[in-house]
Amino acid sequence: MAGNNMHNLTTLIKRLEAATSRLEDIASSTPDPTAATAATNGTSAAGTAAMIPGFSDIQASSSPTPRQLPEPLPPAIEDFDALMNGEVGAFVNMSEGLGGLIAEQCASVLRAFAAERKFLIVTTKAKKPDIQSPIYMEILKDLQSTIGIVNDIRVANRGSPHFNHLTMVSEGIAMLGWITIDPKPADFVSETLSSAQFYGNRVLKEYKDKDHSHVEWVQGFYRIFKSLVEYVKKHYPSGITWNNKDGIDPQEALRKVQSGETRSLGAAPTSSSSSGPPPPPPPPMPNLDGTPPPPPMPTNGTSTSRAPASDMGAVFDQLSRGEAVTAGLRKVDPSQQTHKNPSLRAGAAVPPTRSDSQSSSGKSPVPGKRPKPESMRTKKPPRKELDGNKWIIENYDNPPEGMLEIDAQISHSILISRCTKTTIRVLNKANAISIDSSSQVSLVIDSLVSSVDVIKTPRFEIQVLGKLPTIMLDQVDDASIYLSRESMGTEVFTSKCTAVNINVPGRTEEDDYKECPLPEQIKSIIRNGAVVSEIVEHAG
Repeated sequence: MAGNNMHNLTTLIKRLEAATSRLEDIASSTPDPTAATAATNGTSAAGTAAMIPGFSDIQASSSPTPRQLPEPLPPAIEDFDALMNGEVGAFVNMSEGLGGLIAEQCASVLRAFAAERKFLIVTTKAKKPDIQSPIYMEILKDLQSTIGIVNDIRVANRGSPHFNHLTMVSEGIAMLGWITIDPKPADFVSETLSSAQFYGNRVLKEYKDKDHSHVEWVQGFYRIFKSLVEYVKKHYPSGITWNNKDGIDPQEALRKVQSGETRSLGAAPTSSSSSGPPPPPPPPMPNLDGTPPPPPMPTNGTSTSRAPASDMGAVFDQLSRGEAVTAGLRKVDPSQQTHKNPSLRAGAAVPPTRSDSQSSSGKSPVPGKRPKPESMRTKKPPRKELDGNKWIIENYDNPPEGMLEIDAQISHSILISRCTKTTIRVLNKANAISIDSSSQVSLVIDSLVSSVDVIKTPRFEIQVLGKLPTIMLDQVDDASIYLSRESMGTEVFTSKCTAVNINVPGRTEEDDYKECPLPEQIKSIIRNGAVVSEIVEHAG
């Protein structure tokens, strides 16, 4: 009995479909169709719907509801998302495994990449603004602040056992400044890698026989550079491009990106926080021929065979919420902010609020070493002051007063940064001297307890009147070192340096200094299964 009823129902539905098809044909060929025409062709659709329970619900739910598809991402943004999901995500996961200050700093690295992603999206929507305009600096503000946070973590933890880890990341995060470089931004990323490798290789040397997870962590950071260089060469070989043809105002584009009016990171588009969930898919149509229905399409529009998202997907979704992502951050009390309380820098550091391996350092912060393009820097006034046990000298450019004199003590360290055409005289015996990102700096010292560390300072000169144990040069071109008789045992370490000359005194006081150039060309050969490096000598 039940089989006969099902057969009758199937036959009735087929007749209904035939009648409906006939009505549609008549409607398309007749200018003014009437209800009477439908009556002459059999039972009306309304009458049939009354005869079949539930048919009205099926008919209503089967009508498609138009949905507004999200705006597709440009290929440059999709590839940048792949970089964040791939190398950057893997590096952050490894950092979380190491924990402590490393995880804290690398969380800011992830936010810096998210800020650069926002900048790139703005460039695809807006016309190029003047690089000196406030709106351009407003677009860069989030990126600059997150890069500053990465460096501040290193500065505040010089006593940490992982200081080389923190310094490697703070030096390398400057790679994100490629967006301000023309015409070869990929070369800038490669140069920044050299600076990060100086400290990364120290970590490799220290942990290669102790903990291989630190070695993998450093290599993971290097892989980010390699992928970023390939990405920049593919999409921006000559620098950032803006949508000057049909772009909108930069201010409006920034507002849209910050409010979440763009498709979020990942393959599946997500709506903004103010919109509701997507509507459910319609129910399947009745099966008339006995074949199984097709599987339902996934709600996000992707294939069901697609691999599940990585563990970093949830993190990227949070970063794509715009300004709401920082809603849950704790506000730091002004009494704990070192830039508002110089006494905290001169004395003890702010007490740590968590019980991990982080150690509070009583030393005052040092100038940041991250290289930044000139267009991202704000020129600051010259500064020469004693902060605790550290002399800070920065931002001097051919000072009109001539030579700068420092009356140092044996416990003082001297930090010199971003100075040009400056001569500095250090009186008495000091502890150590560090020179970074300067040019044409001349240094005259009496004696030091430790060393002189020079980084990225071309055309550098130093004269030692007393005793100096060590000189370390990193990425220094055209350097002249004048040693005294007491400093004939000075050790000189060089890395990626050219045209470095050491001048030693003659046998007598009347003799001139003898210039001894440091070798630059090295020959490496394999002997008995080991690499042997030798200095290349040129006859004649």
